[in-house]
Amino acid sequence: MGAIGPLTLAMTLAPAIAVALILLVPRARAAEAINLLASVISLLSIVCIVILAPNAKSLFWGGYVVVDGLGAWTILCAAIVYFLASVYAIGYMRLLGETDRLPNFYAMFAGFGLTTLVGPLMNNAGLYWIAIELTTLVSTFLVAFEREAESIEAAWKYIIVVSAGISLALLGTILFYWSGTFVLGPTYDMTWDALRQAGPQLNPALVTLSFLLVLIGFGTKVGLAPMHTWLPDAHSEGPAPVSALLSGALLNTAMVGIVRYLAVADAAGITVLARGTLLALGGFSLFVAALFIVRQTGIKRLMAYSSVEHMGVIALGFGFGGPFGIAGALYHMLNHSLNKSAMFFGAGSMMRAYGTKRIRSIRAVLLHYPVVGGFWLAGAVAITGAPPFALFLSELTIIRAGLARSEHFLVGLIAILLIVIFVGFLNHFRGMYFEDGHSEGKTMPPISAWCAAPMCLAIAPLFIMGLWWPQALWDHFLEIAGSLAPTGTPP
Repeated sequence: MGAIGPLTLAMTLAPAIAVALILLVPRARAAEAINLLASVISLLSIVCIVILAPNAKSLFWGGYVVVDGLGAWTILCAAIVYFLASVYAIGYMRLLGETDRLPNFYAMFAGFGLTTLVGPLMNNAGLYWIAIELTTLVSTFLVAFEREAESIEAAWKYIIVVSAGISLALLGTILFYWSGTFVLGPTYDMTWDALRQAGPQLNPALVTLSFLLVLIGFGTKVGLAPMHTWLPDAHSEGPAPVSALLSGALLNTAMVGIVRYLAVADAAGITVLARGTLLALGGFSLFVAALFIVRQTGIKRLMAYSSVEHMGVIALGFGFGGPFGIAGALYHMLNHSLNKSAMFFGAGSMMRAYGTKRIRSIRAVLLHYPVVGGFWLAGAVAITGAPPFALFLSELTIIRAGLARSEHFLVGLIAILLIVIFVGFLNHFRGMYFEDGHSEGKTMPPISAWCAAPMCLAIAPLFIMGLWWPQALWDHFLEIAGSLAPTGTPP
């Protein structure tokens, strides 16, 4: 327990110091190394925290910072993506021919990584909102980094849509605080525990309005449909390492807020409405993703709509609740972070190699790039939830949670939509891998080992965890489920 504080400090200080050092030493190669070192320190720190105290709850800085099971797990997912994307960025960003601007990129990239790590640590609902808003401010510049018309438009759309959602979340946060004043007095520390403990005495109508506002607000940041409209543009127009961090780290960080407020809603006695709304948004996200994945023409937009799908799956897991629902959702957070990182890495490499974003112009991938193409194809099979990869286990567990709650109609709908997505997604890869195209016989540029290595590091654990779900992880998820359950209720 005594080591948690220093490790938490090291985890957050590493990228913060990296930002300062990169700005002080604005050289491209130095910036690459500093950012990569920061990502390694952050990853090792959170791994040590999860190993040393997987189920402990530690408070720091007067209770404003909390390290608990849910937050630490989300940070672990974000730190893994930050590390993998930092490795990949070294190979990818050198291809852009923007050597003079690379220090600025890596300073913002480290800052973006920092915000995704800090958000889940916030034990105050107001500070959590500020942390989520900071992720928007930093990542907007990264989305527009390539300074093309499409990327600048995507950045504007991103900040406008997300800021509108975050404004609703702010209003919901204020209303939550106001509802607490009738129980806790005119001033109080708005910690998650304080809200949960006051939950049974809060006004149900006021809590309902507050929860719906924060669900829509943070749901916009998560990319749940129909608030997802910023996500396809931002994910597809930003540099590939930024897309990976947006999808694999940021979305999980925003989901934490929904989960913590859901626990407050349970305590306040509006479980049916709160979970029903979350399930509806999750199911609708799968429906929208299925429609757009089947008819998609852009390679990175295909990956972006896959993110809408999988955040919907995670929302369904938390909405179903119980040991299966929460365990499946937490496992899916990690699996999706790994898988989507590999998919964006592959998409970015192919876009640069073929000089196009259009799916129909990318052909004979395995012929030209057997190693990277093999990893990318394995990732495509994995991201559809097919065995023997880990997403199959996490999705199956979430479906079991739905059956345990007797949500048979919703489970049937989910199964149909997942099958449609499986067929539609892999049909695009069938064309890119097995249809003849004009690229055959051409001399294709090599793909750097910096770009190939993180794909291997992401895909290999997905295969291993698809065959073996460690008992320690299952026990850890059960502890988190217990911490989120209403007081006196079994997980």
